[in-house]
Amino acid sequence: MTVLRPLGSSARNQWRVDETQVDFIRPHCPPLPLALAAAPQDIRLDLSATALVIIDMQNDFCHPDGWLASVGVDITPARAPIAPLMRLRQLCQAQSIPVIWVNWGNRPDRLNLGPSTLHTYDGAGLGRGVGTCLPNGARILEQGSWCTAIVEEFGDTSGDVHVAKYAMSGFWDTPLDAILRNLGVTTLLFGGVNLDQCVLCTLQDASFRGYDCVLLEDCAATTSPSCCTEATLYNVRQCFGFTALGATLMAQLRAAA
Repeated sequence: MTVLRPLGSSARNQWRVDETQVDFIRPHCPPLPLALAAAPQDIRLDLSATALVIIDMQNDFCHPDGWLASVGVDITPARAPIAPLMRLRQLCQAQSIPVIWVNWGNRPDRLNLGPSTLHTYDGAGLGRGVGTCLPNGARILEQGSWCTAIVEEFGDTSGDVHVAKYAMSGFWDTPLDAILRNLGVTTLLFGGVNLDQCVLCTLQDASFRGYDCVLLEDCAATTSPSCCTEATLYNVRQCFGFTALGATLMAQLRAAA
């Protein structure tokens, strides 16, 4: 009997091959259904086709010595998702649900950024935005610097998937879509910061690409005024997907385990 060898970077998307033949039939993953209370309607998702997407939980946005704090922003809200996301990440790993970290991390020469993006953070052109140095010497939002590292509370994340983004959306000019499709993912659970900016823009782009989008309200936050949170939740429920509580999801995952 011929034994074909697997070929593919993801166990969910593999051919089987030998020197004379190629089998296109992918491995079948039996569904792992989970019911979840959500808005505007309750949902039923397949854990075997789900990923957790965590956005911008990095030092520049969430650390007391990071960029936002250095310019006087109260980062207390940005740190609120840390504890629930730590717990949820562990539960997802136990269920073999991929965890995808999407962090802002630019090229050192900033050649992947146009004036419109730079203007967002340095409107008067004073050289205080992306790529400049913090007092600790780290360069703001530069890939590989302390600024773009995930906050230390999450510990070792090397076993997860990491994607660097260069805009509000994690899909723009990044491999995120290709990675998710290679993993066989159709449902995305969203958490992180800032809810009304990078989280929302990434969720919108995911919706436009046909993914099932679920925003976990207590696993996402923003340093913007409360009206921005209200508008974001309204728009997600109205146009782009669903909202649910991470606490409810965690209880369901524990029961499923």
